[in-house]
Amino acid sequence: MNETTEALVARIEKLEAEADIRRIQARYMMLCDTPCPTWPPVDDQERIELVLELYTEDAVWEGVGEYYTGQFGRAEGKDAIRAHFNRFWPEDQDPKLILNAHYLTSEQIFVDGDTAEGTWIHMQPWLFSDGKALLRSSRLFNAFRKENGKWLITRTRTENVFISDLPDNFAGSYPTQSVLFK
Repeated sequence: MNETTEALVARIEKLEAEADIRRIQARYMMLCDTPCPTWPPVDDQERIELVLELYTEDAVWEGVGEYYTGQFGRAEGKDAIRAHFNRFWPEDQDPKLILNAHYLTSEQIFVDGDTAEGTWIHMQPWLFSDGKALLRSSRLFNAFRKENGKWLITRTRTENVFISDLPDNFAGSYPTQSVLFK
């Protein structure tokens, strides 16, 4: 390979890494949506395992800042991240979360060989079975590593931007189950 070909290959590999990371981050957010748009439908335990497939064994999930440090704390390793999500989606949740959708924006991805970092801002409306609702926005600063030819998340780091009440029962129509990929 000549120098020009090597430079082009490096650029293509970087673009492919960015695309893979973008898909991983979007899949993570989709798996955290309610109802979860997978087909066939999955229960929350199956959903958690699908989320964990996106992480390295030594990954860290943490909430930081004056609001999220206390609310989410820090989970190191897949077992701790699994426990975190089990607290987030308890079987006996009351009121039950019936609608939650993640909207990602302000993306920046920085690839350096087999590691990368990315930043996003996301917003998500929440609606509970008792009609209470809120809008949450967070900044994300996540890290990724390529292992065995596959990009995985090594760190999810989230910081609160704001949380605001929404009018009760703000959504008049929403699905109880997603059939998007049926």
